[in-house]
Amino acid sequence: MQEHLLEEEHIMFRDAVREFCKKEIEPNYERWEKAGQVDRELWTKAAELGMTSIFIPEEYGGMGLNDYRYNAIISEEMARVNGTGPGIAIQNDIVTPYLLTYLNDKQKKRVLPKVASGEWIGALAMTEPVAGSDLQSMRTTCIKKGDHYIMNGSKTFISNGIMCDFAVTAVKTDPELGHKGMSMVLAERSFEGFSSGKNLDKIGMKGQDTAELFFDNMKLPADNILGEEGKGFYYLMNNLPQERMSIAITGCANAEAVLEWTIQYCRDRKAFGKEIGQFQNSRFKLAEMKTELTIARTFVDACILELNAHTLTPEKAAMAKYWVSDLQCKVCDECLQLHGGYGYMNEYPVARAYRDARVQRIYGGTNEIMKEIIGRAMGF
Repeated sequence: MQEHLLEEEHIMFRDAVREFCKKEIEPNYERWEKAGQVDRELWTKAAELGMTSIFIPEEYGGMGLNDYRYNAIISEEMARVNGTGPGIAIQNDIVTPYLLTYLNDKQKKRVLPKVASGEWIGALAMTEPVAGSDLQSMRTTCIKKGDHYIMNGSKTFISNGIMCDFAVTAVKTDPELGHKGMSMVLAERSFEGFSSGKNLDKIGMKGQDTAELFFDNMKLPADNILGEEGKGFYYLMNNLPQERMSIAITGCANAEAVLEWTIQYCRDRKAFGKEIGQFQNSRFKLAEMKTELTIARTFVDACILELNAHTLTPEKAAMAKYWVSDLQCKVCDECLQLHGGYGYMNEYPVARAYRDARVQRIYGGTNEIMKEIIGRAMGF
C-alpha cells in the first residue's frame, strides 16, 4: 500500500513481516519448490508474529484487529519475494472469514485457537472436476442421517490441499434444490473418509501444495455445518469479493517487484557499450509499465479502503481481480523479454514470477467470469 495510507502500527507490522519474508521464505523457496510444499513449522513461526490471526479475536488467541490493511501487508510482502508457496494469505483472506462469520460460539472455542496458533492449516474447497466456475453444478453431497451427515464427493485444485487440517467445503445438502440446496461445512482431516490425492504438478506456484480432496462416506457431525443449511451459495457470494481483492493485491505487489528487478537489470546489463535501459525501446517499455502499475496501485489501494469500510461492491472487486491479474501477466512477460535469455533461466526470479502469475487469471473465478459479473451489474 502507499505509505500515506498506513499508520505507524501498520508500518511497524510491515517491517516485521518484511524481515520475516527475507529470513524465513526467500532462502527456502527453491527447496520448497522441489518438495512441492513449505515446511509446516513456517506456519507456527508466522503465527508468532500474528500473521495467521489478524481478525481472530484476542479471546481465541488472535490479534483482534478489524483492519484489512494488515492482511494486505502480508499479501504484499510475500508477493515481493515471490513467496507464493505459503498459503497464509489463503487462510487469512479466504478461509478465516467463513469461520469468524458462520461458526457458532462453541465451534469458535474449538477451532479458532488452533488456527491462530498455526497448529491448524485451512483450505477452501469449492472447485470440482466437473464444476469449476459453475458452482451450482457441484456434485459433492452431504445428506443428513439422524444426528449427523454423510458426505460423498471430491474437490480439485485445492490450495493447502496436502497440508490442510480442515477444509471449509461447499456441498449439496439437498441436491434437488440447485443452489438453494447448497451449504458450507467444516470437513476435518481427522474424520474417517477424508483424504487427499497426490500433490498436483502445476506450471507454476510449485511451492504451494495443491491437491484433490476426497470424501468417501465421511461422517460429519451436525455441529460442523457452517451457519444455516441451504445458505451456502449466499455465503460464497458474500465472501468472494475479499478473495478477489487478495488476488489483486498479490498481483499488484508482485508486478511492482518484478519491475524493480528489471529496472536494476537494465542498469547492470550492457549492450553495444551502454546500459540496455538507455535504449529507447527499453525506456519506453519501462515507462509504460511504471505508468500502468501506478494506476493499478491507486485503484487497488482505493479498493482496500472500501473493503475495510465494508463498502466494496462485488463488481468493483471483480474489476480489480481481472484487470490487475491481466496486467501482472503482461508486466512479467515484458520484464522477462527485457532480461533476454537470462529471463528464461530459473535462477532469475523473473522466470518464476512469469510462471506463477498465469494462474491469477484463472483461480478466484476466471477473468471471463469477472467480466460477466461487471456486465450484469451494468444491467446486461
